[in-house]
Amino acid sequence: MKIIAYTYTNPLLDSPPDASIWDHSPEQVYQDFGNRSQRQQLLRDCQETPPRLLILRRLAELGDNGTEVSKILQSLEALDIDIIALEDPDYKLNFAKILQEISKNELSNRLKVGHAHNRLQALPPPGKAPYGYRRGKERYILDRSTAPVVKDFFDRFLISASLRSTVRYLEKRYGKKISVATAHKWLTNPVYRGDLCYLGQDIIPDTHTPIISREEAAQIDRILRNNRKLPPRSASAPRSLAGLVV
Repeated sequence: MKIIAYTYTNPLLDSPPDASIWDHSPEQVYQDFGNRSQRQQLLRDCQETPPRLLILRRLAELGDNGTEVSKILQSLEALDIDIIALEDPDYKLNFAKILQEISKNELSNRLKVGHAHNRLQALPPPGKAPYGYRRGKERYILDRSTAPVVKDFFDRFLISASLRSTVRYLEKRYGKKISVATAHKWLTNPVYRGDLCYLGQDIIPDTHTPIISREEAAQIDRILRNNRKLPPRSASAPRSLAGLVV
């Protein structure tokens, strides 16, 4: 009776495993990429000639949710097939907990897949559009009522180089209340520069109309770098030379 292995890889989220991960040198490896055709073939082959051992990276690769994983696992164990999950070595002792984790991660994985689909098509990620924009059919569109407020915010910061004074100006001029932390996020948000950011790391440039130019963005980055060299109180003081001039 032979040893087999099964892996599932979502090509939008991960890359196929290296063959060196297998400790028992399986005679046959069933590999799925995005669909479950090889899993179905594995189940048919097991019905005809059950292997001695099935090796998995993790139990979650058997299905898309806890119920599906549990059902397939029961059908394999009914054929007296020993199962090893490399990342879940004691799964029989913690089976209920592992199924709960699989079900809990189901929504997170769907969101990640949605982000990945949008990234491939350069579409905005799921969620509400940043202040100053609204969602269009395929990209962010400037909101005529709020985009000028954001632009004035950036212009004011370029003049004062002070987050707190810019926040106060925004509230006094437009009645728009934001925290200093939110103001800092606005200054570093790629969306206002015409780019999209996925999961906080992948940047796709020039996907929509920017609110600030590349030159203004570079100047803002220089100011933020210089402010980091000052004590926190001085960096957010109402005067741009605070902490430098006595």
